[in-house]
Amino acid sequence: MAMDSSEIADRIARHFVTEKGDLSVKPLGDGLINDTFLVTEELPDGERFVLQRINSRVFPEPRLIMENLRILLSHVRERQAGTADVRDLKLPEIRPTRAGLDFWADSEGDFWRALSFIPNTGSHNVLHDSVQAEEAGYALGRFHALTADLDPGLLHDTLPGFHIAPRYLARFEKVAAGVQTVPDSEELRFALDFVGARRSFFAVLEDAALPLRVIHGDPKLNNVLFDEHSGLAASLIDLDTVKPGLVHYDLGDCLRSCCNRSGEAADDASTVAFDLDVCRAILRAYFAETGAFLTAIERRYLYDAIRLLPLELGLRFLTDHLEGNRYFKVERPGQNLQRALVQFRLAESVETQEKSIRRLIDERA
Repeated sequence: MAMDSSEIADRIARHFVTEKGDLSVKPLGDGLINDTFLVTEELPDGERFVLQRINSRVFPEPRLIMENLRILLSHVRERQAGTADVRDLKLPEIRPTRAGLDFWADSEGDFWRALSFIPNTGSHNVLHDSVQAEEAGYALGRFHALTADLDPGLLHDTLPGFHIAPRYLARFEKVAAGVQTVPDSEELRFALDFVGARRSFFAVLEDAALPLRVIHGDPKLNNVLFDEHSGLAASLIDLDTVKPGLVHYDLGDCLRSCCNRSGEAADDASTVAFDLDVCRAILRAYFAETGAFLTAIERRYLYDAIRLLPLELGLRFLTDHLEGNRYFKVERPGQNLQRALVQFRLAESVETQEKSIRRLIDERA
């Protein structure tokens, strides 16, 4: 009889603990890529840690993820050492196996790693007020400030092509041209037409001469951990996508996630809108951390990033829908198409507010 995922995780977790006592292993979060579990050692003062099975279809070389993580954590520790007057941004630390390894590869070829659990924190899928919005902006800005002097050439590109929108467009067009069995619908026609009308825009960032920096890669709202007592941003998690890239990918993705008050899983895409007040709060805190080193050309393309990132993610959801849901996990038929519609409506809302968004950027920059 096959073991379920929690039973497998329990067996793997024992490689990361020294005692032989009971473990509590429970699924954690609702990520669309990796399988994540919270492990608690059933001992007096037993520790908790996060165990993850890395999706090797998405990350074909997970060892490089761990090398990047070691470099990042070492740099951030050094930067934050001796700065008692500045609030630290806590990042998950690597928990080694009993043998001192950073990861465990099981007999099935799956790659597992353990990270420290940051207690007394929680995440949100939707922002509740402007204070949380500012804290999300602070978390991303602080991350970029801490890594501004880290040479991006030291990091591996663990996801070649990630956030390179013209490549997603080329992939979409190849998939769409070969699909003959997807049922036609009003929603699907809207999505296809929406992408077709914006084909020329997908290369806007790649055609610009923008500097490479260290980026988080996936700074959506639920990757920010908030302190349960103070409400302040305490951590930025999910560091698998840390790599060389454009800060535009990060800021655009953060705003894409946070400024959609209906949430990324909205059932009715027509309710989705880009919230200018949230955008204002995030930019205020973000620029307070990054204003000293962002260049003029980087600022010039920030609006384009804010428009592009929901369009890009929507295209990825749409491609996966056409291809049979091979990348993003789904719970029901048509879910990836619905996800795409949410992102396209968000991009459309950004477009209708271009002047206001550019004004906010100019005020803060």
